[in-house]
Amino acid sequence: MQPTQKAPLTRKQNILQFIKFTLFSASAGLVQVVSFTLLFELAHLGYWPSYLVALVLSVLYNFTVNRRFTFQSAASIPLAMLKVAGYYAVFTPLSTWWGDALTRLGWNEYLVLAGTMVINLVTEFLFCRLVVYRGSINSRAGAASGE
Repeated sequence: MQPTQKAPLTRKQNILQFIKFTLFSASAGLVQVVSFTLLFELAHLGYWPSYLVALVLSVLYNFTVNRRFTFQSAASIPLAMLKVAGYYAVFTPLSTWWGDALTRLGWNEYLVLAGTMVINLVTEFLFCRLVVYRGSINSRAGAASGE
């Protein structure tokens, strides 16, 4: 049984939610860039293996902090993770394909990575807000008190 959202969010709460998501995603982006750099520059892996490993590390971190602090959801963790995995089942092959294709055309790897991360930020926020946590935002115990 999925918990229900207590009340519709106000405009201010929606804006604050997007800001939180952006800040936590930026920290997840840092996890992704550092791990990508270590794998690409130091381990000398190609673009796509470096990107995939860095993306997985970033997703796990981002899911954890945004579920707890941004959406404050009491929804089933396995179900929420499965929905996020569904998003990444589409996003990952597409972004790996376009990233590899663009870098083969001579685009800078970090420019491609940055552009991909912006696309990921916007589409993942919308997916989480409208699909993953729809109906369960602020349903976690203590959510109303801002914990």
